[in-house]
Amino acid sequence: MNGARSLLTTLAEAGVDVCFANPGTSEMHFVAALDTVGGMRAVLTLFEGVATGAADGYARIAGTPAAALLHLGPGLGNGLANLHNARRAHTPMIVVVGDHATYHKKYDAPLESDIDAVAGTVSGWVRRSTRPEEVAADTAAALDAARRGAVATLILPADVSWSDGADSAQSAAASAEPAVDGEAVRAAAETLYSGERTVLLIGGDATRRPGLDAAVRIAEATGARVLCETFPARLERGAGVPAVERLAYFAEAAAEQLAGARHLILAGTASPVSFFAYPDKPSDLVPDGCAVHLLAPHRGAAAALQRLADDVAPGTTASLAPAARPELPSGELTAFTAAAVIGALLPDDAIVVDESNTAGVGIAAATAGAPAHDVLTLTGGAIGYGLPAAIGAAIAAPHRPVLALQADGSAMYTISALWTHARENLDVTTVIFDNGAYDILRIELQRVGATSGTEPGPKARELLDLGSPAIDFVQIAEGLGVPGRRVHTAEEFAAALADSLAEPGPHLIDAVVPSLLG
Repeated sequence: MNGARSLLTTLAEAGVDVCFANPGTSEMHFVAALDTVGGMRAVLTLFEGVATGAADGYARIAGTPAAALLHLGPGLGNGLANLHNARRAHTPMIVVVGDHATYHKKYDAPLESDIDAVAGTVSGWVRRSTRPEEVAADTAAALDAARRGAVATLILPADVSWSDGADSAQSAAASAEPAVDGEAVRAAAETLYSGERTVLLIGGDATRRPGLDAAVRIAEATGARVLCETFPARLERGAGVPAVERLAYFAEAAAEQLAGARHLILAGTASPVSFFAYPDKPSDLVPDGCAVHLLAPHRGAAAALQRLADDVAPGTTASLAPAARPELPSGELTAFTAAAVIGALLPDDAIVVDESNTAGVGIAAATAGAPAHDVLTLTGGAIGYGLPAAIGAAIAAPHRPVLALQADGSAMYTISALWTHARENLDVTTVIFDNGAYDILRIELQRVGATSGTEPGPKARELLDLGSPAIDFVQIAEGLGVPGRRVHTAEEFAAALADSLAEPGPHLIDAVVPSLLG
């Protein structure tokens, strides 16, 4: 078989059965091989950043590696932002990047670039297959790397793809979970017994039910405070799930949450720092005099927490979030009344892909007692994640409703994802929080002191305004095959959301809300 078929066969035999793609000429033999290899679903996206974001969303929900197919260095470049998010989420992903034929590279054709160097910025594993006989083994190695929580990039030259002589190979069985570090567990237990104020900060695989249960047991038995990292890859929450507060985004609020701690135990996450530097403010959010202890990295954090809970809280059970929903609001549609509508109507077992940014300020509180659901968040801060991730989540769990909560500015980065929502007939309801501005940047303009306490000038204001001309999300959605509806009041939003959730397939609601800054 040729190299492309060898790659696809190895992936399919390992259970990787979805590939999100935006191919080009150098990938045509991969495309042709899709019809000769059973068990592989190909999902077309209109932009590489949609393909990589969709693969990320798929893998976070499925718990197994997803594949993405990109065209040469520029295609990889277009997909880079969502690969950055995937790297920060430790998403198991295999990225196949086609390249020029090996003998063609010396001519420096217009699309020639250093793919290896670019891939290295977002990948935990990079390899280039140079002969068709290497492809199967290289693919198996990529699978093994992905299962360890890495973005694995395999570069496939066109002639290696089309040449015969390749075979398939088997990757190792699903990578074993890291062993729990008994010494780290013992040290954490001693810290918790010390009587000094302790914060347990969780992330990685600890934000699923087993890790949450263990973390809350520990906190309730010892008096420690448990917090979840600001942007977890996948967080289970809602009624019947142990409730854990997230570390705040703004550094000042996060510092208040951590204030007075003498010990910080990390389980599946890194020591907290501010997202950006600010004049005369510290970047490190760990309080002065607070000792930091690593219990476990992102993989194996849940198991380490369970061991620790059995040591310090034997025989206990964690408190669970009670069922509670907001009353349906009426009147003006704002960030907070919209959140109340979502909390009141969120369906059972939903997947919430949250890129609502500033307009989503009230959603966590409003949905705390809603039926149990998963939340996928913007792990790396590179916007344009939500609409693509909703594709992957919906394909990974076709029996579950997906609610994509999307800020207007970041929606425009990957708005073409709606076309794939329609093409694949995905059960995704997208809510655009349409405040006509980059509201987060309006806030940051004040926080960084760039205007020295004065009102921003007209040029600065213009760069943060999305209202001239206003973006018509309903027309865009309908042009891409997704029914759209614009709402201005809480009652209109509730009716539109109820209708969308009741009818399978993709929908978009353009929720016009005022800026938080007035």
